[in-house]
Amino acid sequence: MSITVHDIVKLKFGSSGVEGDFPIDENVIAALPEGAKVLSAHSYGFSAWTATARLQARMADGSLKNFFLKLATDDAGKMMVEGEFRSMKELYKSLPSFVPFPIAWGQYANFNHPIFFFLCDFIEMTNKLPEPIQFCSKLTELHKSSVSPTGKFGFHTPTCHGRFPQAVDWDANWSSFFGRMLQTALAIDIERSPTWKEYEEIAARTVSHVVPRLLGVLQSEGRTLKPCLIHGDLWEGNIGTNMATGNIYIFDAGAYYAHNEMELGMWRCERQRIKSHDYKQQYLHYMGISEPVDEFEDRNRLYCIKMNVIHAAHHPGTIVRETAYNDMCYLVDKYAPFPDGEGLPRSDVMGEVDPSIPDGFNTKPWGRDGVDRRASIQRGEY
Repeated sequence: MSITVHDIVKLKFGSSGVEGDFPIDENVIAALPEGAKVLSAHSYGFSAWTATARLQARMADGSLKNFFLKLATDDAGKMMVEGEFRSMKELYKSLPSFVPFPIAWGQYANFNHPIFFFLCDFIEMTNKLPEPIQFCSKLTELHKSSVSPTGKFGFHTPTCHGRFPQAVDWDANWSSFFGRMLQTALAIDIERSPTWKEYEEIAARTVSHVVPRLLGVLQSEGRTLKPCLIHGDLWEGNIGTNMATGNIYIFDAGAYYAHNEMELGMWRCERQRIKSHDYKQQYLHYMGISEPVDEFEDRNRLYCIKMNVIHAAHHPGTIVRETAYNDMCYLVDKYAPFPDGEGLPRSDVMGEVDPSIPDGFNTKPWGRDGVDRRASIQRGEY
C-alpha cells in the first residue's frame, strides 16, 4: 500500500465541528441512530492492521452515548471490516449478552483513497483475563445455542484471521472443511516466509493424511458433529470485562460454524495467557469432549497448528513457525508416519515449545533466522 491506515488518520479531513484527533466521515454519521450528533472522536487503543477510535454523540433524547469505530484500507481492509461486521452480527444474533452491538460497516465518502469502517457500541472494558466460570459458561451457551443456517460448516461471507482471509465455503464434512482452511493458511505462510523444504513436506502430509485420519472419525461409525458458531480468534486480547457491570464480552471476530473444539486451538498457543488449564477444563466441564475422547489432545494440537501457521504468516521469521513444524511432525509420526528412512527431522530451533516436553517448559526466543525476539515477545508482538 502506498499509504497506511495509520497515515490516513493523521491527515486533517472529515466532519467539521467534531472535537478530537480522529477523522469522521458523513457515512459514519449516517450510520448512527437517527438524530445522533457526533461531539468528539478520539483515537482509542492500538491495532497493527487498523486504526480505532471512541466516538461520543448526543442522542436525539439528549443523552450521551459512546461508539467504537475501526478503519481499514484497500481491498484487504474491506474484507476485514465486512467480515468482522458479519461475524459480530451473527454472534450477536446467537448470544447478544456476549457481544457489543454491531451497527454498520461501510466506506468513507470523502477521501480519495478507499477507507472502510466498522461501527459498534462502545463498552468500557478491562484487559484482564476473564473470570473462567462466567466466560466459559457464556462460550458454551454460544456453541450450544447457535444453529448453522445451512446445517453445514462454514460461513455466508468471507471472514479474516488477522488481516488474511479464511477459507469458509460451506461444507457438510468437517474434515474436508478444516483441511481446506489449513491448506489456505499454509499457502499464505509459505508464500510469505523463507523457503523451508521440510516444512512444506510435513505440511502437505499433515493435510493429506493426518487431517482425514484425526478429524474424519468425528463423523464416522454413526458419530455426528454439530456445526457451532465460533469466534475464530479467541485469545485474551479479544475478550474484555465491562468495568461497570463485570459482564464479559468478546469482539474482533472472524467467525464461522465449526467443530466447537476448534475454538480451543488458540488456548494451546504458548504465547497466550489464556492457555491456563483453568479455561480449558472449565469449558470442557460444561461442553464435554467429542468422541473419540482419547484423541482430544491431538485434535487440540492440530487446531492450534492452524492458529500458529496464520500467526507465522503475519510475522515472517517468528519462532512460532518452529512450533507449528514440530507439532506437525509429532502428529505425522503418530498418525501417518513416513516409510522407514524417509521421515523428517524435528526442528533444532524449538520455537515456543518442544512437543515432546509437556506444558512448554523448553522454550527459546529466537527463530530459524537466528534473530533474538525476546523484546518483541514481551511487547506481545509475537
